[in-house]
Amino acid sequence: MVRDSMAAALRPSSGVLLQALQISVYPGVGGSGSACCRCPLGAKRYLLTDNIVKLKEFQHKKVAIACNLPGTKETYFRNLEEKLSQNKLILKEELITLLHLCESRDHVELAKNVIYRYHAENRNITRGEYKFGPLFMRLCYELDLEESAVELMKDQHLHGFFSDSTSFNILMDMLFIKGKYKSALEVLIEMKNQDVKFTVDTYVLAFAICYKLNSPESFKICSTLREEALLKGEILPRRASCFAVALALNQNEVAQAMSIFSQIMNPESITCTNLNIILHIQLNMLENVIEILKNATEGNLSKYVKRQVFSEEVLAKVREKVKDVPALVAKFDELYGKLHVSGQVTTYSLDAVLCHIPGGRKSHMFLLNKRMVSRRTFQPLGQSLFAE
Repeated sequence: MVRDSMAAALRPSSGVLLQALQISVYPGVGGSGSACCRCPLGAKRYLLTDNIVKLKEFQHKKVAIACNLPGTKETYFRNLEEKLSQNKLILKEELITLLHLCESRDHVELAKNVIYRYHAENRNITRGEYKFGPLFMRLCYELDLEESAVELMKDQHLHGFFSDSTSFNILMDMLFIKGKYKSALEVLIEMKNQDVKFTVDTYVLAFAICYKLNSPESFKICSTLREEALLKGEILPRRASCFAVALALNQNEVAQAMSIFSQIMNPESITCTNLNIILHIQLNMLENVIEILKNATEGNLSKYVKRQVFSEEVLAKVREKVKDVPALVAKFDELYGKLHVSGQVTTYSLDAVLCHIPGGRKSHMFLLNKRMVSRRTFQPLGQSLFAE
């Protein structure tokens, strides 16, 4: 009943959603900073896995194409400049090669001019052809040229060139890493304007951007996007919901946070564990918090069973909350010590846990290809099967 009433209250039209998005990117929305680049995990935070960004694959292909180039890079660039000046047709393979040869801002400027010409010549068939968008975004990702990427993404003359969600997702991830949350929101607006379908990764990025902006406007955007997705019957990923819960808590919308958290499937991650503690703190359910910590210490202590891990930052909030209740303070201190002894406390902040994800999983084909020797005969797999 609560969810139905919320849906009725927040049920958006596309126009209302776009208006809310557009209003929020004007001056007055805070949160634009670079704090996200200082991750205690020892690396920049990111939201997309490597198997989406595919930067390594892109760089490997760059090396291969450069090695197989008939002449020099300079000659290739010069020939393309001549084709542009003479209004000659730009071929698909020429643009693909060019994007793999770029190594500087000047090279990318040439690539942009070639892109404009190529798109003008192939405007009517680009959607069904090779997707250049992700390739260009990976190039900008490698060279730290997010401004160039945003410029082209928003240029109406290139409408349709970036017709895939991957291009928008990579760009938003690039901007998120650098703390440029307002620019990332502008890209989200452009994605919505161009009717590019949102993917699971898009919702994670969108909610993370709203969480980082941390304003009433961004909370409204997050809530509206979430309701729109649910009304379409889409299943939102746990990571996206965690950002939505954290934003609601930051905006003191505890009832909304509880509602979102209650709909998360399998809330067993380290992020959910700590969000659950914060939820109980804000609801002033301190005895329940102590019970959660007690269950975490008294659970199955087998090394093969994954145990709950709590952020030191979150535990500090618990201590602050129970300090005026002597009976609870004593219980908390005892449980705090047990959690430390069993290795169930992390120094990572809740923000760091939210923003960091492990690397992308290897594909099944990679795992299959990796085993080339028979486990029984220790001969090459092909020979072993043939013998059998």
